[in-house]
Amino acid sequence: MITFSNKIVQNDIKDIVSRNIEWDKLRNHTVLITGANGMLATYMVYTLMYLNKELNYNTKIVALVRNENKARSKFEGCLDSDLFTLLVQDVCFPIDIQADIDYIIHAAGNASPKFIVSDPVGIIKANSIGTMNVLELAKTKNVKNVLYTSTREVYGKMPEGTTEIHESDCGAMNCKELRACYPESKRISETMLESYYFQYKVPFTTVRIAHSYGPGMEINQDGRVMSDFISDIVNNKNITLKSDGSAVRAFCYINDAIAGIFMVLLQGEIGEVYNIANESEPIMIRDVAKELTGLFPERGVRVIFDILKEQSLGYSKMGRVKLDTSKLENLGWSCNIKLKDGLYKTVRSFELSKIKIEESIRNV
Repeated sequence: MITFSNKIVQNDIKDIVSRNIEWDKLRNHTVLITGANGMLATYMVYTLMYLNKELNYNTKIVALVRNENKARSKFEGCLDSDLFTLLVQDVCFPIDIQADIDYIIHAAGNASPKFIVSDPVGIIKANSIGTMNVLELAKTKNVKNVLYTSTREVYGKMPEGTTEIHESDCGAMNCKELRACYPESKRISETMLESYYFQYKVPFTTVRIAHSYGPGMEINQDGRVMSDFISDIVNNKNITLKSDGSAVRAFCYINDAIAGIFMVLLQGEIGEVYNIANESEPIMIRDVAKELTGLFPERGVRVIFDILKEQSLGYSKMGRVKLDTSKLENLGWSCNIKLKDGLYKTVRSFELSKIKIEESIRNV
């Protein structure tokens, strides 16, 4: 379990807080974060914890989670704080918070191919009913912004010849594909945000995130390429590619993604959408695997191929087109963490977590 005390995490949070973001807007305010057990949302909570502990921001944090035990492990350092509230519930049920809420970051939802295949209805519910419950709550509060974490997949399949995707673009999507449960429900979530803004003046911003990774990511049979690769390295297993590995991705380390999220929350234009991606290092997935084995040669891990005749139903078939991030860059954002550094930090974070667990067992 990755926790706030992890040295890699601590250095990451210091880097995020050092970015040119208008953090003072959070001082003496309350932030609700849904899906707080997720990788990105956990780092958001840690960032606010750091602002409180080190800089006395007096920012109240309401962390909405489904799994209480998991949350108590992740946020053990602030459970006794008057500035932290753990709200245990499914986002698909109405959210009742009596206190004032100034900002909402709606990050609840699952993108794992495993759950897309095993629970597509649950994916749809979290993104549709869950978003409506968040917006119904926001409607009753004088919130400054509801930030929604969406995905690059809402763009769908772009026309042939498209070389770059801007926030105003929209491609085709086949709603008959099982995978569509994820991007189609993300699309309706974005439409809900626009509708509540138009009808009830609920302010919002949206970030469309592409292939984020880092400490705290799910590596236990998640099904996503980066998750499975990191899992293999951490567990000293050969990395097995189920294809020729020629598919190109652009992976964004968690620091850069979180910095972008907070920048949009605090400085983004209300009603606007922003792409978050690391487009400086597009790379074939087989080269990611080779990079990982090269970073940790002492493990003796190799890249092997076991190519499937048919691709799993849980994976996207949209192909990849570069995301334009100039809109976010105009706010002052930049992608700072190189892929090689991000991969190393991610694996080391899990190693440190494993060492801590082993020490705890020995001390029992």
